[in-house]
Amino acid sequence: MTRVLIVEDDAALREALVDTLELAGFEVSVAGNGEEALLALKETQVQLVVSDVQMAGMDGMALLRSLRKGYPELPVLLMTAHAKVNDAVEAMKLGAIDYMAKPFAPEVLINMVSRYALADVEADKGPVVADPRSQSLLKLAAKVARTDATVMVLGPSGSGKEVLARYVHQHSNRAQGPFVAINCAAIPDNMLEATLFGYEKGAFTGAIQACPGKFEQANGGTLLLDEITEMDLGLQAKLLRVLQEREVERLGGRKTIKLDVRVLATSNRDLKEAVAEGLFREDLYYRLNVFPLSWPSLKDRPGDIVPLARHLLARHCQGVVPELSEDAALRLERHSWPGNVRELDNVMQRALILCEDECIFAENLLIEAEEAEMLPAAEGLNGELKAQEAQIILDTLEACNGSRQAVAEKLGISPRTLRYKLARLRDAGVSIPA
Repeated sequence: MTRVLIVEDDAALREALVDTLELAGFEVSVAGNGEEALLALKETQVQLVVSDVQMAGMDGMALLRSLRKGYPELPVLLMTAHAKVNDAVEAMKLGAIDYMAKPFAPEVLINMVSRYALADVEADKGPVVADPRSQSLLKLAAKVARTDATVMVLGPSGSGKEVLARYVHQHSNRAQGPFVAINCAAIPDNMLEATLFGYEKGAFTGAIQACPGKFEQANGGTLLLDEITEMDLGLQAKLLRVLQEREVERLGGRKTIKLDVRVLATSNRDLKEAVAEGLFREDLYYRLNVFPLSWPSLKDRPGDIVPLARHLLARHCQGVVPELSEDAALRLERHSWPGNVRELDNVMQRALILCEDECIFAENLLIEAEEAEMLPAAEGLNGELKAQEAQIILDTLEACNGSRQAVAEKLGISPRTLRYKLARLRDAGVSIPA
């Protein structure tokens, strides 16, 4: 997943930027100034830096100069409340990819980040499969990839539908073109239209310059409409027209832009049922469902579990990758994985936190569904925080020496979410380490 580093000294604005990007499906790291940003980059790989210009200590311009020397390929997007032409010219000369003047609308931030972020190298490596059922599906996907047919990838949440969609793109004639993904469930309807179709200057408050949408960004390549069944019916009608006419008109614009885009879509719902319930347009269903691929849940492809676990360990480990013991592998294979690959990813991250040597044993695997019945419920939580989740947070706090930022990154949640959960624990009478 694309990770963005936000560098902003205003805590409230920094939090708002994080919320906007996380809502749109991006992973986010934060820094309060240029010095913190350089330290963060030594520990975490990101695909884009979004930095304020006016900051105490190392400001945005100084950070930009430093990044051009140390990370010449890393794109940097600058933002400032002091939108001076001279600043913009200097920023571009120093190598900034673009410049946003505060205040800007959330749509502007999402479009800019989507447009400029580097491709996630890890995501481009393709599916990790060993189960015969998965291998057969990849062979089928490779066949349809060589055509230009629209593909609908079906499967439960967290099963890896986007990974399969990327595989189709990588094995197509468009593999050298862009692969652009948008999560239709994550972005509010009033922002999704501008994100998909783009907008002209003045189209809405905060649109101080024109910006292409996802369709234009994907020209010559592939556009993935993730969780398409969550899209509003009104927007579905506009999407259908774009797909039929092979052209798009930006918000606030008058001219049409010709498109050469292959469209893939995913859904975790029964599409025919959604059509019958009036939640999804029947004509759009037939337009998108030219060639369906069904990606099974993880429990239905058990041969993938251990190879995926090892892959996830390597992905998250910053040092020597620990081995999986036989008892740990057996326990993973016996679990039903209701949360699919996403749940397995969480379990592997917890295991890395809890293991004390170069091997992960069964006791290092905190699997929520299995452990919940073994732990007493914490009083006063009113069902909102399970005892297991509370224990994981406390264990991670101890492992990270109380660093809230490190805990949030280890657990894969935003600092704001972590603060909320810690507040709930305090309200329940749980002692929180300083």
